[in-house]
Amino acid sequence: MTKKSRYRFVAKHQEVLQLGAAVFFLLLVGLYASLTGASTAGLATSAMWLLIVAAAVGAYMAMNIGANDVANNMGPAVGSGAMTMGWAIVVAAVFEALGAIVAGGDVVGTIKGGIIDPNAISDPALFAWVMFSALLAGALWLNLATAVGAPVSTTHSIIGAVMGAGIAAGGWGLVNWETIVQIVISWVISPLAGGAMAAAFLYIIKRSVTYRSDMIDAASRVVPILIAAMVWAYTTYMLLKGLGQMVHVGVPTAMGAGVVLAVVVWALIRKPIARHARRQENSKNGVNRLFTWPLVCSAALLSFAHGANDVANAIGPLAAIYEAVKDGAIATKAGTPLWIMVLGALGLAVGLALYGARLIRTVGKEITELDNMRAYAIAMSATLTVIVASQLGMPVSTTHISIGAVFGVGFLRELLKVNYAKMERVVRSGHQGADRDVVEAYLSRFEAAEVSEKKRMLADMKRLAKQRELAQPEDAVFAKKEQKAFKKAYKKEIVKRSVVMRIVAAWIVTVPATAVLAALLFYVVRAVLD
Repeated sequence: MTKKSRYRFVAKHQEVLQLGAAVFFLLLVGLYASLTGASTAGLATSAMWLLIVAAAVGAYMAMNIGANDVANNMGPAVGSGAMTMGWAIVVAAVFEALGAIVAGGDVVGTIKGGIIDPNAISDPALFAWVMFSALLAGALWLNLATAVGAPVSTTHSIIGAVMGAGIAAGGWGLVNWETIVQIVISWVISPLAGGAMAAAFLYIIKRSVTYRSDMIDAASRVVPILIAAMVWAYTTYMLLKGLGQMVHVGVPTAMGAGVVLAVVVWALIRKPIARHARRQENSKNGVNRLFTWPLVCSAALLSFAHGANDVANAIGPLAAIYEAVKDGAIATKAGTPLWIMVLGALGLAVGLALYGARLIRTVGKEITELDNMRAYAIAMSATLTVIVASQLGMPVSTTHISIGAVFGVGFLRELLKVNYAKMERVVRSGHQGADRDVVEAYLSRFEAAEVSEKKRMLADMKRLAKQRELAQPEDAVFAKKEQKAFKKAYKKEIVKRSVVMRIVAAWIVTVPATAVLAALLFYVVRAVLD
């Protein structure tokens, strides 16, 4: 079989091959569990099989987390062109697995965010069934969300599932409703905060770099500062979140360490960045190239932190099941054996390798067009919003923040494009009756001018247009209907509303959908095992 024919075969049977690889991996997980944790002496046959199946479901959950959540970290970098899809998957797989194993921590909270009161369940077997049902429900929902191209919160998925299974097992009084209300509020806060901060960062870059007549000179001064700011943010983030289970430091210490490292990096890169900038053309593409490696590093670090934190959504319930069947204990926090940590890490890597490309493409390319500067704004927004929210005790979702940041960048682009269209109309109205070449030449000078010069040129054009309109009101350049149509066309081009609505709808239904599914699965599990 030639290389070309093999490629055609793989492309034609891709879904079947992916499914086959996933099923084969889950079978290996079952075998792995039977030879490690499930071989613990003293386990009854039914308990051993429950643990083996739970291990496979935990790996299935980890696969879906890898397939869905990795888009938050890699989507902007791939969409901007800083990384290819293949390299993004390789880098994410390695760093997700490293984060899960190295920094996942020895203790994983199994009742995520205190959703239910475990003291209300006295039977360890019943508790194991609750966790198993929640794990399977969360995994199935993430699988569905990934299939339809909707990046959802894996944390909210497992929270809703634990809530639903807990209600089915012990009634409505089992649920901590105050926490649920906080989660609902976070649906609004997370994307709005991420979007506002990303838009602010992008606007700062535009005003300080791309709105200058000499972009390269401005970039040689501003880009080292922006990269230093990224170093500060990521150092703080990694100390507080990515390495939080290994290195316990306070916020002032983490931020201080970030400042020190940022100053060092700024001093080291300032001159090389300036030399590299002088070799670029005076354009946005030239400026974008200066952000390539910072974006690659940020994507890798976000993947590491994600593996360290969100692996708990898969192995936390599994660790609780392990404690319940091994020691007959109901654990609010469960010491996580190494074999479970390895299982979660492998699940994350395999899931994103098999199915991660779809969501990466959705986040990076389908919502709005991204370049390196926009991807930088998204990465900074996600990092800083998580840091601020975690210190304020707000239960925000990193998925919602990251996707909200993409929305914010897209909507800012809409606003700026529409505003520029208005300015272009003013210029054309001020040149009414002039030759086309004269108008286009003026527009070229206008686009390249500094912000202050643009304001002066616009004022001149408005004055001329007003004089002509007073003299000949029937010769207005654009009617109001034409202006609305022009604005609407720009909006459709820049942010795809159908994708936005699909993602937001998936966010809203995640908790109730997983709760209902987990409750139904609990009744099935209890009927089979009781």
